[in-house]
Amino acid sequence: MAITYLKKAIKTPQTGTDETRKIVSDMLVKIEAGGEEAALAYGRDLDGYHGEAIVSEETITNAANTVSDQLKDDIKFAFDRVTKFAEAQKASIQEFETELSPGLWAGQKLIPIETAGCYVPGGRYAHVASAIMSIATAKVAGVEHIVACSAPNEKGPNPAIIYAMNMCGADTILSLGGVQGIAAMAFGLFTGKSARILVGPGNRFVAEAKRTLYGRVGIDMFAGPTEIAIIADDTADAAVVAEDLVSQAEHGTDSPAWLFTTSRQLADEVMAQMDRHINALPETARNAATTAWQDYGEVVLCDTHDEVVQVSDEYAAEHLEVHTGRNQWYSDTLKNYGSLFVGEETTVSYGDKCSGTNHILPTKGAAHYTGGLSVHKYMKIVTTQRMTREANREVGQAAARISRLEGMEGHARAADVRLRKYFPGENLG
Repeated sequence: MAITYLKKAIKTPQTGTDETRKIVSDMLVKIEAGGEEAALAYGRDLDGYHGEAIVSEETITNAANTVSDQLKDDIKFAFDRVTKFAEAQKASIQEFETELSPGLWAGQKLIPIETAGCYVPGGRYAHVASAIMSIATAKVAGVEHIVACSAPNEKGPNPAIIYAMNMCGADTILSLGGVQGIAAMAFGLFTGKSARILVGPGNRFVAEAKRTLYGRVGIDMFAGPTEIAIIADDTADAAVVAEDLVSQAEHGTDSPAWLFTTSRQLADEVMAQMDRHINALPETARNAATTAWQDYGEVVLCDTHDEVVQVSDEYAAEHLEVHTGRNQWYSDTLKNYGSLFVGEETTVSYGDKCSGTNHILPTKGAAHYTGGLSVHKYMKIVTTQRMTREANREVGQAAARISRLEGMEGHARAADVRLRKYFPGENLG
């Protein structure tokens, strides 16, 4: 049994973390101190945008007039499927109350988060689908106020992104990107409504800003830069595998693409084809994919399917495709991934754009402990408790004894005072 790296990455998802962390930390400090003007200044310097932060109704209307009917139909197609899936997720968890012992009831309530900040990448590519994934899902959850932001260029925000944000139900749209956009939503700049949770994919600076702010606000997860892993054996089509790897590598120069396989022949064929598929891309995507594959691409050859699972679960890839003759076994056995795409017939690209599952997913190993964005991320699952006076007889005595064992006399006396009140003369507390 052996695991062999036929191609080993020069860099890892953690490369450059310290430098990124310092840049982001400095920016957040300056924006919090300088407020709205500081955020706008970063927008001018980094994006060349000199307009207002809050997107006006006029701009929203103009955006709708700019977007073609076909694109509107496509956005609606994606919106319908993402919404339907989010509704099914919401229905999968319920409020309840159960009697744990006579007179003691405990339950759970589902409370939507008040304000959500949804980040939609708009730099290298116009990520219309990210607006749908984050905003539509928040709407289904019942979030009271949804703030969405995206990076503009010197002419302003992308019309298709603005149209999608508005159609999905964003209450406030900000023409700010990067760290300044994240900061504006977290600090409540321009709206007076501080986001209680920040969601959305982004580059390493956006991801780091979310990480830094975590605790002051909630976040969906560490999301970005994007990753893809493909599990394949000798039944897989090398051209399809290569194309799918390239499809994610085009996101950016730091987007890992990994192949885990039991077939040396397939591995060799995929590696031989990568340059051809990359070179066929338009310039922006080609430049990104070239560097991503060179620096972050890996091909891992395993002797057994069990070894493939071992490797894949350790990587815990954001997106994981399975192209094998035993897809169901892999689906049943794999544990760590953001989202699973089973069989050649589906692809990460479908999930990224319109098929229904959410494309805001954990990266950098976070899939070891969390899944992707769901309607549940926008909802607090809180507990409730109520009980009768009679139930205090049993619960109060047990609580007092445990408290004194722990040395917490105040806790014990909170039980005692009830026992004396409810059961006078019984010497229970």
